[in-house]
Order: sequence, then C-alpha cells, then structure tokens
Amino acid sequence: METRLFVGNLSFKLTESDLLDVFSPYGDVMQVRIILDRETGRPRGFGFVTMGSEEDANKAIAALNGQEIEGRPLTVNIARPREERPGGGR
Repeated sequence: METRLFVGNLSFKLTESDLLDVFSPYGDVMQVRIILDRETGRPRGFGFVTMGSEEDANKAIAALNGQEIEGRPLTVNIARPREERPGGGR
C-alpha cells in the first residue's frame, strides 16, 4: 500500500527531480510534489513524496529524517490527512 510522506525544511533550490533522486534509494517512489506559493510560484519549503509501500516509507524516514540536504536538515514523517477547511468566500 502506498504511503505518503511529508518532507519539510527543503532548500528553495531543490527540484522535484532532486527530491526523487534523494528518496529513490529507499524504494519505489510513486510521486514527488514540492508545494509552490500560489501568488509567487516559488517553493514554500516543503513537499510530499509517495512511496510504493509502508516498508519503503519507513526506510526513507529512518535514513533521511534529520539528514542534511543542500545545507538544511530534512524533516521526514508520515503525512497527516488533509484537513477540510471552510471556503474563503470573497
């Protein structure tokens, strides 16, 4: 079963391709997504990586949480489900 990981404290220079290269040694990477600011289109410093199995996700967490990439220690953990937020209504 696929497991989605939250990846925080990303360097703003890091690309989705770079992140794929970082996580690939720990198992099948199904999807990589770096979150961008809606207004500026620049990275917000966090993203999500979907691993092919829970076992692969746990290996990635054990190896990469706290690991320094591009001068910043990564925060890697299981992503929480997205919370429903009320509409903004302008």
